[in-house]
Amino acid sequence: MGISFHTWIELIIRWLHVITGIAWIGASFYFVWLDNNLERPAKPKKGEADGELWSVHGGGFYHNKKYMSAPSNMPEHLHWFKYEAYFTWLSGFLLMGIIYYYGASLYLIDSSKMAFAPWQAITASMGMFAGGWVFYDLLCKSPLRKKPGIFAILLFILLTLSAVAAGKMFSDRAAYIQVGAMIGTMMAGNVFFNIIPNQKIVVADLIAGRPVNPEFGKAAKLRSMHNNYMTLPVLFIMTSAHYPMTYGSGMGWLGLALISLAGIAVRHYFNLRHTEKPKAPFALAAIIFMIAAMTFPLALQKPTTPTVGEISFENVRQIIDTHCTACHAQNPTHEWYDEAPSGFLLDTDALIKQYKALIMERAVTGKDMPLGNETKMTDAEREILRAWIKGE
Repeated sequence: MGISFHTWIELIIRWLHVITGIAWIGASFYFVWLDNNLERPAKPKKGEADGELWSVHGGGFYHNKKYMSAPSNMPEHLHWFKYEAYFTWLSGFLLMGIIYYYGASLYLIDSSKMAFAPWQAITASMGMFAGGWVFYDLLCKSPLRKKPGIFAILLFILLTLSAVAAGKMFSDRAAYIQVGAMIGTMMAGNVFFNIIPNQKIVVADLIAGRPVNPEFGKAAKLRSMHNNYMTLPVLFIMTSAHYPMTYGSGMGWLGLALISLAGIAVRHYFNLRHTEKPKAPFALAAIIFMIAAMTFPLALQKPTTPTVGEISFENVRQIIDTHCTACHAQNPTHEWYDEAPSGFLLDTDALIKQYKALIMERAVTGKDMPLGNETKMTDAEREILRAWIKGE
């Protein structure tokens, strides 16, 4: 068996994406925790720390101090947190390109929704990235930035509408990834276009002896907090491809909205954990949103159960041969695969019977197989599989 260079490149970039993402998210979580645990002086004086914290880790003691504008003297060594964000976005975009753009006909396009040519689907996808960032950035620069509640609602509506639009244009699986990549672009854009430039202005003013405008620090802090709250929805989307019941219900946008709300509630709970503010309602809200995500999309889905008549295993075997074994066989014939994805084989009667629960999950309940419905499996064929698996 030869080396599958495409798969190895995908693995290396995915691994890089996870590594840099952990570094970026870990820093975000840590600094929010640090802010919430600082001991602040009753009357801070100019040039002195606005808060400090002692901690112990790894056998040593650490003493952190925070200056909202800048210290009276610039330290010789100043550590910046930016490359984690840049490389997370770059590796994510490369991964999007390798999987969803290079393999647009298989992973990005669902011809039953929109008869895109690959270049059209890719253009639409990248247009949503750019449009999402522009809208978000303008929102951040508007007076609404001082009204966090209204701002959060508008941003949530924007992303939910994006999920609805993506679900109508792209495959169900790609629709989730599209929204996740949009959020990731907003987060990385915050670092590249706002947080780091603002911090550089403060540093330059301090070195030149000019008065430091605290508004630059406040603007950077605002964007940093936005990133903090967007983190858990993005992490869910990164893992969503393994759980087709979330995006393949027919109302994937609703499931995504509810799970994102659960993630935001969890993040807010932890952000409030070391404060005196009430926290329990947010933990309860996260549970309620997750239960709703498990039940609402299926409950609201319009039933479409075609009549299939009498079913035999030969009917099932024919459907599997037509729609599945080009990829899931000992020797795949699909141009994309040198070996069966995930080692999952369906080229014998025994294997079909052995993996019927997985067939149910991916081809019937989630409907994300065949990928992009490339072979145009019908609802009647999916119903035949369902009835056979359920023994009806």
